[in-house]
Amino acid sequence: MTAGTLSAGLAFIRNAARRVSAASGWLGRWFKDLMPKGLYARALLIIIVPMVVLQSVVAFVFMERHWNTVTRRLSQAVVQDVAALIDIYKAYPQDKDRTQLRRIAQERLGLVVDFLPVNDLPPPGPKPFFSLLDQSLSVQISRQIGRPFWIDTVGRSSVVEIRIKLDDAVMRVYAQRGAAYASNSEIFIFWMLGTSSILLIVAVLFLRNQIKPILRLADAAESFGKGRDAPDFRPRGAREVRRASLAFLEMKTRIERSIEQRTAMLAGVSHDLRTILTRFKLELALIGDSPEVEGMRKDVDEMSGMLEAYLSFARGDSGEKAQPTDMEQALEELRSDAERHGHAATVTFHGLPVVIVKPAAFKRCLANLVSNAARHADAIAITGHRDHRYLTVTVDDDGPGIPLEMREEVFKPFLRLDDARNQDEGGSGLGLAIARDIARSHGGDITLGDSPMGGLRATVRVPV
Repeated sequence: MTAGTLSAGLAFIRNAARRVSAASGWLGRWFKDLMPKGLYARALLIIIVPMVVLQSVVAFVFMERHWNTVTRRLSQAVVQDVAALIDIYKAYPQDKDRTQLRRIAQERLGLVVDFLPVNDLPPPGPKPFFSLLDQSLSVQISRQIGRPFWIDTVGRSSVVEIRIKLDDAVMRVYAQRGAAYASNSEIFIFWMLGTSSILLIVAVLFLRNQIKPILRLADAAESFGKGRDAPDFRPRGAREVRRASLAFLEMKTRIERSIEQRTAMLAGVSHDLRTILTRFKLELALIGDSPEVEGMRKDVDEMSGMLEAYLSFARGDSGEKAQPTDMEQALEELRSDAERHGHAATVTFHGLPVVIVKPAAFKRCLANLVSNAARHADAIAITGHRDHRYLTVTVDDDGPGIPLEMREEVFKPFLRLDDARNQDEGGSGLGLAIARDIARSHGGDITLGDSPMGGLRATVRVPV
């Protein structure tokens, strides 16, 4: 084998392996897309599929083996009785009116026999498509008797009619359907489907009760992530679900305790620093007026503003409860504030205006964005839109904007852009950081992009 042939063979194998891998990947993605996404539906599928497969196998085995075998043997026995009657008919010609033959058939074999003229044999009719009895009787008559025959397995529901052409007559035999056919299959199918339906209903009810605690846990976690309370939540359901619920409650308690401790510490720091700044202001007031004193007063005022900004950022929106808020009215108040400061502002709102948020905190989030736009632009456009999932508020301006590579960096605390825009409301670089912190405490976020007005677009999106 040459090196070229070996290389070609290896290349063919690699290409085939890639095709198989691509096909398996496509089948995996198709199967994944086909499967339900919810836990409730998947759990039901885990129960229903094995049940259906098991019943299908049992039904197939019963129908194919038991039912077919029993029907063939019953048909064979009936045809044997008919063949025996034909032998008696031939062996005892002295029984002219066939009285003894009819008596034996009626009393010993359970068959009703009479004789018709030799030409009274109907032509073969269409065979029933799904009649196992018709097929089995036809095979057995052809095998055991070997004479022209006609059978009717569907005309009368309780009996089967068999006509055999003899030399001088047509023997007509009526046999009970139950003697030639395994008629209890419908009862088996009825019980199988009935019990399966009952088990399925019990499984659906049981699974629904087991899934409810998981859904309550998910709702409680989602509410906590949005800054809302879930007062009616308590651990329920199976042991594992209770364990997860208890872990969530403990985590929630630790987070709330950490926030409370941080708030208490910041309140103490705020009180001490404000006391010192108040003494500074009092001492400066007693010194008198001079250029140096005026500069020191400005420094003290700037320090006060920076202190308030730091404390607001660290404190967040803790303590405030979420409640229904008219967002259209809140946006109108922001527009009025911007116009009072000499900026042209417009407001547009679409959808139902009432949204559950923390009113003061969320208004401050939007106010930081509007004041940031007002500081560097002449015109501002505020747009609100509420659908069944999200509240989206955009603040557009015609200012210089922010470079694309810096639009995530500006959300970092204390970051200031000297060459473009100053993002905070008090000169500390915390305006956008506070706004994003508030938006994320509601389960949403803030993104920056290009505005159709030529400046910056700030988009706040929170779930409703």
